[in-house]
Amino acid sequence: MNRLLASTCLAFGLSVTGASIAAAECGDVTIASMNWQSAEVLAALDQLILNEGFGCNAEIIVGDTVPTLTSMVEKGEPDLAPEGWVDLLPEVVGRGVSEGKLVGAAVALSDGAVQGWWIPKYIADANPQIQTIEDVLKHPELFPDPEDASKGAIHNGPAGWGGTVATAQLYKAYGAEDAGYTLVDTGSAAGLDGSIAKAYEGGKGWVGYYWAPTALLGKYEMVKLGHGVPYNDAEWKRCNTVADCPDPKMNDWPKDTVQTMLTTSFAERAGPDVMDYLNKRAWSNATVNALMAWMTDNQATGEDGARHFLKENEDLWTTWVSPEVAEKVKSSL
Repeated sequence: MNRLLASTCLAFGLSVTGASIAAAECGDVTIASMNWQSAEVLAALDQLILNEGFGCNAEIIVGDTVPTLTSMVEKGEPDLAPEGWVDLLPEVVGRGVSEGKLVGAAVALSDGAVQGWWIPKYIADANPQIQTIEDVLKHPELFPDPEDASKGAIHNGPAGWGGTVATAQLYKAYGAEDAGYTLVDTGSAAGLDGSIAKAYEGGKGWVGYYWAPTALLGKYEMVKLGHGVPYNDAEWKRCNTVADCPDPKMNDWPKDTVQTMLTTSFAERAGPDVMDYLNKRAWSNATVNALMAWMTDNQATGEDGARHFLKENEDLWTTWVSPEVAEKVKSSL
């Protein structure tokens, strides 16, 4: 998920396995588990491999994009954010790297992630003229507010998500309120998912923020809206991702770099073998979608998903670690 300093993060991350961290002890590790499925299972996977394969004492704590990455820069904790959506906080991440407080490791989602505004495929099929955000805004009657059918509704994510900030700014930039739309706070990840499921199962209109890869978009086929304008990196950094910026402009949503981020203090003590793992550990959208679909179907936790992945994808994850570490992990399953 690079337009927003990821190349700097990568260059820095790939250089951290040198002499400065040689022979260091892994020790205690705090891992941020974000409140969505792909991040939850990746955090659990890292915890399992670090503990069972490398002898770390890794603990999972609750996190979210904005507070976690900000805390890593300002407070030096948590140690590890496995799924850092770095493009949503370019200034914070850039400052953390330039000041030597953050280290970028592997691009966790190897083929990138997609965010934006989506509509159900059946609405898109029935209304082929609707292809962009501006097209949607011409038809509030197709996307009724569940609380006031005289208005349309743009469904947003919960507080703490970078995508929630960007959606609120795009709502202003495109003049959605003047077009007869309200911005709906869905309250939580479950609330956002539930709003899509309810609309889809009732054959109703829905428009709002979502992202891929996700198990939900595998179950409910959705179409991402175009933005009608080219991506402007300067404006994205200046205002589209800044909550209190008063004058956001219409903008495209960049494909996101999902990168594993570490505090420098952890990178320096982790040891070269751990850092080699964190610099290699990456998976594709297809792999994650399949895993999340299995988790959803089986009501599985992040730990359940991690163990299932390790059992079913040995050919992939064993390329991330040494044979000795791989055997330790296998014996723990």
